[in-house]
Amino acid sequence: MEGFKIREPEIVDILVPNLQEEVINISLVQKQTDAGEKSRFKAIVAVGNMDGCIGLGFGKARQVRTAIEKAAIDARLNVTIVRRGCGSWECGCGQPHSLPFEVEGKCGAVRVKLIPGPRGLGLVASDLVGKRILRLAGIKDCWTRSYGPTRTVPSYAYAIFNALRKTYEIVTPQDWVR
Repeated sequence: MEGFKIREPEIVDILVPNLQEEVINISLVQKQTDAGEKSRFKAIVAVGNMDGCIGLGFGKARQVRTAIEKAAIDARLNVTIVRRGCGSWECGCGQPHSLPFEVEGKCGAVRVKLIPGPRGLGLVASDLVGKRILRLAGIKDCWTRSYGPTRTVPSYAYAIFNALRKTYEIVTPQDWVR
């Protein structure tokens, strides 16, 4: 494509078939107004096809269902491709079951390092957020190392998403033009 941003979620449904949605977190946020408190729900949703595409988005609304729908639309508009490979020093099988190299992502005070693992290792990550996002991205074997307050679920989720997004920012020898 020409680098244009997709602005309609229905286009993503056609371009990337078999997208699965998973709710990562729902939290109650409140705003103080002169008339009192205004309560809303904030939802974080991840979408992926388990084959190299992942999207993460959030939405706020007065009802939980509306917040989840808004977050799903935002996640579809933020879909990115994840480069997969076998970058583990212990494996070397050449199949795309892990990451091709180590990547690091950051959001807020949370930093996450994704380290490629050997075949059969599984996902060594937190059950709540890390495994869900990595599984939706199609990564089967990976170590994670996290720094900072990972209990803040939105920052932790976006740190993992930013690390996965960086897999296509690094130019590898396979990308060199001959």
